[in-house]
Amino acid sequence: MKPIRYQLLILSALLLALPTICAASPHAGPYVSGFIGVSVPRDNTVTTENFDNTPTNHDKVEFEPGINIGGTGGFDFGYLRLEGEMSFKYSEIESITDQNANFRFRNPDGNLGVAAFMTNAFFDLHNESRVTPYLGGGIGFASLHLSDTRATDAAGRVLLYDEDNDAVFAYQAGAGVEVAINRMFSLDFGYRYFATDTANFDNGFDQATSLKFESHNATVGFRTTF
Repeated sequence: MKPIRYQLLILSALLLALPTICAASPHAGPYVSGFIGVSVPRDNTVTTENFDNTPTNHDKVEFEPGINIGGTGGFDFGYLRLEGEMSFKYSEIESITDQNANFRFRNPDGNLGVAAFMTNAFFDLHNESRVTPYLGGGIGFASLHLSDTRATDAAGRVLLYDEDNDAVFAYQAGAGVEVAINRMFSLDFGYRYFATDTANFDNGFDQATSLKFESHNATVGFRTTF
């Protein structure tokens, strides 16, 4: 009877420990994920070069918090994840201040959209819980779209920036936590600092506008590992 009793005790202990073992064990394999969150662009210095020999304008531009949405696909090696990511960030212009004249325009109307295509690497810090911290970053490129941007000054409504697109180098770094639901599904709570090289928007006629985009991004996502 004693051997049977010992076997039952061992089996019971293993069953009780199974959730912890499953949570702690890295699950290697391909995965896909989707995420949504908020993008908070940093204040930006926008430079507009005028081709008619008038002075170059330097504006301080502030953006409203906007949306950040995207998805990833990659492979989890257990402690290292390599992935491709597509995302879109969108923010409305909140204020524009002419730094040459120290004048703040009224009622600005414009926006900036950023479509990013990144290759990322993240290191997972597995432990005995269902919560796995991670950190990493990535590089890629971003396509920026600046809308026609108008605002009001002493003379009335004026066009400050012309609509245009530009593709530039982009990079990001961040960290977060993965919360395992089971061996296949998990939630992801992340932060990313995202930035681009200087983008140039040229209307091909009388002016060219340039800016560098930087933003802080908080997201919540859902990941499926196969």
